[in-house]
Amino acid sequence: MAKTSAVEKNQRRERLSKLHAAKRAALKATIMDRDLPVEDRFEATLKLAQLPRNGAKVRVRLRCELTGRPRGNYRKFKLSRNALRDLASTGQIPGLVKASW
Repeated sequence: MAKTSAVEKNQRRERLSKLHAAKRAALKATIMDRDLPVEDRFEATLKLAQLPRNGAKVRVRLRCELTGRPRGNYRKFKLSRNALRDLASTGQIPGLVKASW
């Protein structure tokens, strides 16, 4: 199991990123719009810098839903390789079978 504090910090980052997603997208669109004056784009840059860093989507780490393991995760299942193997071997994931050839 991962540290509870690390898992909670990641969950807090997920909440913040969902909360600020629309505001960040609007500011980024303003910054990237070359038709606007430089002053407006610079103001948008400053406003974007004022938003919390943990509100950025790239700060969210993909962690296993069961164990909280930060590495070796499958995005499709949101599980780590270890948890996926355990669940698959007990037949708890429908349609997933062990490879044999």
